[in-house]
Parts: sequence; C-alpha cells; structure tokens
Amino acid sequence: MAINTSIQALLAGKQVAGSKISNRLLEELLAEGMLSVISRGSKKSYRARDIEALKRFLIDKDESSRILEVNHPDSRASMAMKTGNSKLVKVRSCPGFPVNSYEPIECFLCGKPFLVNPQEGSFLFVSDWEKFEIPDDVVVIGVENMENFRMIHKQQTFFKKYLQTHEFSDRVLFVSRYPQSSDLRRWLCSIPNHYLHFGDFDLAGINIFLVEFQKYLGKERSSYLIPDDIELRLKSGSRKRYDEQHSRFMDIKSDILELQQLIDLIHHERKAYDQEGYICYNL
Repeated sequence: MAINTSIQALLAGKQVAGSKISNRLLEELLAEGMLSVISRGSKKSYRARDIEALKRFLIDKDESSRILEVNHPDSRASMAMKTGNSKLVKVRSCPGFPVNSYEPIECFLCGKPFLVNPQEGSFLFVSDWEKFEIPDDVVVIGVENMENFRMIHKQQTFFKKYLQTHEFSDRVLFVSRYPQSSDLRRWLCSIPNHYLHFGDFDLAGINIFLVEFQKYLGKERSSYLIPDDIELRLKSGSRKRYDEQHSRFMDIKSDILELQQLIDLIHHERKAYDQEGYICYNL
C-alpha cells in the first residue's frame, strides 16, 4: 500500500494540517506521543517528534491503517547477499519485544531453558517471541514508559505491595511494547497468563490499554494497574496534559468499575499523572 502524502510529509519532517490526516490515525499517533501539536487559533497542525520512531511505528503497525508494506519473503540478509543492498526491501530486522525482571524467572526459548534475570541496569530482548514460553503462574506486567521499564528494581517494593494487596502471584515478568509493534500483543494472546497494564494515569494511557490490549485479551485476562494512592497523586498532576487530551478522549468509558472510577477521578481532578512518579517509590 502506498504511503499517502500527509505521512510522507511527516516523515520528511514537515508540518501537516490535522485535516490531512485520518482521525483514527491522528488519535493513535497523538496517544503514542509521536506528534507535536502546533496551534494557530482554532486550527491545528502536526509535526513528527522523532522521524525514526514514527517510521518504526508505521512499519510495525498491522492494523487496517497500515501504510508501509513490510511483508516480503526476503530478509535483509538474503537481499544483501543477492544484490549487495539490504535497503532495497523494507522488512523488520528486529521483531520482538524487551523483557525484564527483578527476580529470576525460568522460561523457555526455542524449546530450551531460558533464564530471565538481567543485571540491574540492563534488560533482555526476545526476538523469537513466537517460541518464548513462561510459567503459567507468572503475571505479565506491561510497562508503557521505557524509563520505568529500565528501572524496575527501583520500583520493586511498589510492585510487590500491589501484587500482594490485589492477590496476584508474586512472580512477575515485565514487558515493553517498544519498538511499537503488534508482537507483544500477539504473544499475550497466545499465552494464558494474566496481563497487568502499567501506564500513565491519564485519558490517553487508559485509551491505549482499552484499544491495544483489553480489546484483544478480554476483561478476564487483562487489567489496569491502579495504585492505592492515585487519588492523592493526581492532585499534584498536570492540568495542561489533561486539557490537551480532553477533546480527543473525553468520551472513553469502561465497564470495569475500578477503571471507570479512575476515569471519573481524572475528570474530577482535571489532571494527569505520569507513571515515572513511582520510580522513587522505594526511596
């Protein structure tokens, strides 16, 4: 499928009017933080924050709005062998997703034992994700922000207390969906483990969970991590970010009581709170 002119312009670093981008794609790119907003009166235009990140997001995207063709029988390696130029074909050179843990988790990769136990300050990347198996009693926590994901040891007390309070298993594997792709979600759909989503406490973050995860995993297998002190934290949150998101996500709803209460609380306080605030929880 050809790349439309508005996306070409964004990838070229140009400013694009909001009316030139489909509403669905625009909302998704804004929710992912891919675009910066430029306002002139009532009119808004957009520019890519990071062209390479935007390109990777579009390449890895597998929904109906996918705009870059990536399915090709040749890998970059085989293409380079045949032609000397691996850039002739757009393929995903690095499928998969990062994994992390603060305690050893005995897993299997390609049928062989695979211990997930990265040293603090590092994490692992699973590329053959279709052959990645974890114990059934492990809770999978998806961490939206890469800073939180990298620094899970500093949040160990926070996670352990939450898991115990909410009667989850204390065995936990942390995952990230960056670089943005459907690989993580497809893997989650293939395993029986419960998925716990740890994102920002704002309307856009909740929308990501509802659209990207709960829609596919269902209410029984997925939930949103809502800290017990979030009401207090929201009082010191960002009014500006709430205002920026309100027009796009004001109508999101959930039939899960706890999540709808969080949505109502965000509207009541008219603020948003970043999950990075929990990195210093142990201190």
